[in-house]
Parts: sequence; structure tokens; C-alpha cells
Amino acid sequence: MRRELLLRWSFFVFGLITLAFGITLTIKGKDLGIGPWDVFHYGLFVQFGLSIGTWSIITGFLLLTITSLFTKKLPKIGAFINMFLLGIFIDLFNFILPNPESIMIQVIVFSLGVIILSYGIGLYVAADFGAGPRDSIMLLIVEKTGWSIQAVRNGIEVTVLLLGWLLGGPVGVGTIIIAFFLGTLLQVSLPQSKELLHLLLQKNMPKQTNLVKVER
Repeated sequence: MRRELLLRWSFFVFGLITLAFGITLTIKGKDLGIGPWDVFHYGLFVQFGLSIGTWSIITGFLLLTITSLFTKKLPKIGAFINMFLLGIFIDLFNFILPNPESIMIQVIVFSLGVIILSYGIGLYVAADFGAGPRDSIMLLIVEKTGWSIQAVRNGIEVTVLLLGWLLGGPVGVGTIIIAFFLGTLLQVSLPQSKELLHLLLQKNMPKQTNLVKVER
């Protein structure tokens, strides 16, 4: 039981770090445009100050509140941890990582960021400690409507993109790519991450069974 809990927490924390790293890479490729949620957070930053990570936390809190009202349940503890750690990691990586100057490097950095963040989402959601605020809304809509993850995610991304643009956030071709293709990547990363966790959990089960037999 302890091994399973440790493995799930490892997936969760590593997933958040991976997600924050991927988001930061897309921000570093800013000349191509940043992701819809980050356009929104950046727009709030432009209008009201604070940092992108701080606005990520504030927005996350509001989304968790909305989800709780609809489900009439308190979010899992992982959702709150996600809300705080993701914003902190984004600001940390944004401070540490250098800004690429050439457009070619920005294209590479941005492309890697999109792929990495999609697997970050898959890893921490697979841990089942509670999806983050944005993914909680996505999963709630999927559950209530029966629509695909791809359709719901894309719809959310486009809506947030428009709000961020109205607030003055930077929009470019990269923003459109994330808005329309992140849902497609999640259709791959979520099942793969869950399967990986399942295989690792199964790998540990025989060891525990053998240990019980030896003790007897």
C-alpha cells in the first residue's frame, strides 16, 4: 500500500513539475504566441500586475470553487496542491530558464513545450489525487455532456484565448496551435500515463505477494 501511494504521489508531483516546465517553454517561445490560459494570465498581469504564476493560482482557486458548486463536493487535496505548486513552478522556471533569441530556437522550444505539458497533465491526472482546476472543469464537462476530451478541451482553450486577447495578452500562431491541438495530444497522453502507472503498480504486486509467502 505504501509503495502504491508513493508511486502515485511521484506521478503527481513529477507531472506538475513537467507541466510547469512545458508551460514555461511555451512562454519562452513568446514570439510565436503563448498558450490560451497563459494569454489569459498574461493579460491579467498586464491589466493588474502580479506575476503569471500568481494569476494562475488565483484563477485556479476560482475554477475549483465553480467545480465544487456544480458537483456539490469538495475537490481532492491534490487539486489544491496543484493550484499552488503549478503557479510556483511556473514562476520558478520562468526565472531560471533563459530567453531564446533566434526564431528557430523559439520554434523548437515552443514545440517541445506543447508536447511536454500534455504529458505533464497526463501524469498528474493518472495519479488520481484530483485533477487541477482547469482539468477539473474539463473533466466535469466531459462527464456531464459525454463529449470527447478533445472537443471539450479545445472549446475551453478557444474561450480562454478570446478572453486573454481582450485583456491584452499576446496571441500568435503558437496560441492557435495549443488551442486546437492540445486536446488531440491529451487523447494520447492521458491513456498512456494511466497505462504506465497501471503497469508499474502491477510490477510491484508480485514482490509484495512473495514477501507474504516467505513470512508464512
